[in-house]
Amino acid sequence: MLVDDAVALVPSIPGRRVLLGVAGAPAAGKSTLARKLVAGVLERLGPDTAAYVPMDGFHLSNAQLDRLGLRGRKGAPETFDVDGYVQLLRRLRTDRERPVYAPDFDRRLDEPVAAGLVVPPAARLILTEGNYLADDGPGWAEVRDLLDDLWYVDAPLALREHRLLRRHVRGGRTESEARAFIAASERPNASRVERTRAHCTRILVPTPDDTWTDAP
Repeated sequence: MLVDDAVALVPSIPGRRVLLGVAGAPAAGKSTLARKLVAGVLERLGPDTAAYVPMDGFHLSNAQLDRLGLRGRKGAPETFDVDGYVQLLRRLRTDRERPVYAPDFDRRLDEPVAAGLVVPPAARLILTEGNYLADDGPGWAEVRDLLDDLWYVDAPLALREHRLLRRHVRGGRTESEARAFIAASERPNASRVERTRAHCTRILVPTPDDTWTDAP
């Protein structure tokens, strides 16, 4: 059971903290897995022992994307504040005396939300997830160096694109607009992410009953 493996990563030494990353293409199910792992660790080890900090909180705002002419590429590596993300991961490693506030991402607003999440000082396991955690691009390679372990969710293309279409339509796009955005942005991003699969220590595939298993 994956929760058992997450619990096994939790340091037994007081004051130590572990960062577990979950990478994968857009709509692979990274956030669902990360949240379930956090819930499972909290149930086993008690309140405040684990926390969830997604990379998506470091999306550039839509105003900044418009300024940079990148709105149509939202979700690409250059549309994130990777330096801010790296600094947060470093702080999570070292600052165990005070709560650490982190940005979240609101899909209804399609915008990051400052200080939407908090990591309590007692947290010993941090789950972070995002597309580019295993990437070698400028800034992103530093992310991998800050993680103690890195898993990859390898969901089938048809499942991912079905989820993306539903996500973008719910977000306000028409079906044709959603399909165009998937073709122009989501697919190229997914191709880049898929090339980083080999950098991850564990490959997980979704099952029909909404769980995950190790890839054969």
